Amino acid sequence: MTLRLAVTGLTGQVVSALIERAGKDVEITALGRPQLDLGLRNAVLASLRHARCDVIINAAAYTAVDKAESEADIAMRVNGEGAGHVAEAAAELNAPLLHLSTDYVFDGTLARPYREDDPTGPSSAYGRSKLAGEETIRAIHPNHVILRTAWVYSPFGANFVKTMLRLGETREEVAVVADQVGNPTSAIDIADALLLIARRVVDDPAASLRGVFNLTGAGEASWADLAEATFATAQTCGRRPVRVRRISTADYPTPALRPANSRLDNRKLAERYGVALPPWRQSLESCVTRLVGQPR
Repeated sequence: MTLRLAVTGLTGQVVSALIERAGKDVEITALGRPQLDLGLRNAVLASLRHARCDVIINAAAYTAVDKAESEADIAMRVNGEGAGHVAEAAAELNAPLLHLSTDYVFDGTLARPYREDDPTGPSSAYGRSKLAGEETIRAIHPNHVILRTAWVYSPFGANFVKTMLRLGETREEVAVVADQVGNPTSAIDIADALLLIARRVVDDPAASLRGVFNLTGAGEASWADLAEATFATAQTCGRRPVRVRRISTADYPTPALRPANSRLDNRKLAERYGVALPPWRQSLESCVTRLVGQPR
């Protein structure tokens, strides 16, 4: 049976990966501006009513983390109120809602990976807007799966891995923060997981499959670790070597405060859905090889 998905966003990393990974038995309707603007309730409702779907995936968001510090109202309108508009449409259509959230809902001070039931406490405008979106969804539509992910990269759009590869073309050394730790996550792996979860929630109404789940690549790394692994794989593909100079967060100040610990515990997703993403180094190698070329 064909699975029909309505996905918010047109060119983001996850929607691009979903379109690529969807098989012949998956029909994706991608919705974005100008027809669908998350900040405009009527536009969201009209667009999703028109899309014939079994599941709605909210993958669109305001993601300019630093810019959100000076545009907090816009971030909140899109990520907070906009998520509520999508949830309202999903409730009206009686469709399960899969919503992508972020590690930024936590303050990053915990000494272990965050579990879904740990207290939230975002320290940035972006994080506050994403947490507001989660809370609004919970209040409006019980049939939801909120998936918190982190450090997303892919062959699509703008992301850290592609930035490192671009810098490596002209630099022999790149300074990268080494005291922030998280779980690098491939958007392609996220897409594969979303497809599995979407099928499951259509077939199984169990309450245990609803709620908040963490969804990140297996294993942890600092940004400097991720950069070094990116350059090492690129070198096997013929790129020249690039050194990584490890610096502290204090050496690279940004408008938005980044969590020092972005690690998320994925055991709940594995237990409830049997879904576990591959090790980040494995997925990174596939991504870099695709972007740069086959190993020599």
